[in-house]
Amino acid sequence: MRKPMGELAPQLPDFEAPARPLADELVNDPGIDRILNTVRGHLGVDIAFVARYVEGEQRELTHVSSDLDLPMGPGYRNPREEGYCWHILNGRLPELIQDPADHPLCATMDITDFLPVGCHINTPLRLADGTVWGSFCALGRKPDRSMTQRDLDILRSFAGLVGERIQSSLEREMTHEQARSRVEAMLDGHAVTIFQQPIVALDTGRPRGVECLSRFPDVTKRGPDAWFEDAELVGLGTQLEMTAVRCALETLPHIPEGVYAAVNVSPETVASGTLRAELEQCEPANLVVEITEHCQVADFAALRREIEAIKAHAKIAIDDVGTGYSGLRHIVDLQPDILKMDMVLTRDIHMDPARRAMTAAMVQFAGDIGCTLVAEGIETAEELDVMKSLGVDCGQGYYFSRPLPVVAAQQYLLGAGRASD
Repeated sequence: MRKPMGELAPQLPDFEAPARPLADELVNDPGIDRILNTVRGHLGVDIAFVARYVEGEQRELTHVSSDLDLPMGPGYRNPREEGYCWHILNGRLPELIQDPADHPLCATMDITDFLPVGCHINTPLRLADGTVWGSFCALGRKPDRSMTQRDLDILRSFAGLVGERIQSSLEREMTHEQARSRVEAMLDGHAVTIFQQPIVALDTGRPRGVECLSRFPDVTKRGPDAWFEDAELVGLGTQLEMTAVRCALETLPHIPEGVYAAVNVSPETVASGTLRAELEQCEPANLVVEITEHCQVADFAALRREIEAIKAHAKIAIDDVGTGYSGLRHIVDLQPDILKMDMVLTRDIHMDPARRAMTAAMVQFAGDIGCTLVAEGIETAEELDVMKSLGVDCGQGYYFSRPLPVVAAQQYLLGAGRASD
């Protein structure tokens, strides 16, 4: 049973700091607009709105639905004591008001005659923790004695839907803030560790290169992909990628002569020009820029221009060939030096004729355009044998070595090089 009005004191937010601006997704939420319009239509009222309580003992309208030319709209603030909603929250007025004339307090409030208010139905908006965020209200400019408890119950149901959308938006905002805080803590590079995974020539077994891989704190809980996804989510994708690139470049003195180092970047980071600017400040090195594609390129012309400029400082590799967004025409236009087959094509290739056929086609394609073909994810001798028999140039995977700390990778590269002589 619902407790009597005023029995529970409202739990309000901490108003010491100014209220944060609402997220754009919440301000422009078409779902809330539809709910307000539906409420107006069902109750036959002139205005429906959502408001929140903010600092300075004020309330702020966040969403308004009306066909009237109102003097206030979303963003309008006024003292909370001037509105019915605050007095309803505190038990001085009922949630259902058929006629303000029934309640002496209404006659003392300017808003009653200003709109005017003829009927009023309202319920608080509470978050999951019980905090009162604001109110959900509908009103007409004429009294309506036909409004009943059933109308109030329906309004509460719609308010619950709005409350869920507000709660979800606030939770996403909090998630974004936490993600931004985590990523920003990484941008100075002090907490980023570089591991290197060898890339081996399949015909000789000699190391040809290493892929520089970033490792972040709590690696057992959150892998590198989660960190870069967080960075992309909060608009810091390029910054975190460039932090990883700078950390990788610092490891180049540990790489033996004749072995290249590959650094991973997204097309967006390349197209931004920040990678080119960084490489222009570096000493010449046996470097490969490995372009990872997990989404379609937004500006292919800018990407192509930047790649042409980068080729003066590094070779170009395209990752995820065969499974990503790198179509054959795309590859031809970028004119890379290395193609890297996704490990999905490698897995159990010795038991899958389709994978073997696709790999054979890629070997032919790579040869025709003058690219080195690297198979990622080789884990077994059977997979290695098939790749060698099909003519794949190089391999990378646990069969050769897991990603290693920089010094351990250096020892591997030197030892493997001597062993193959």
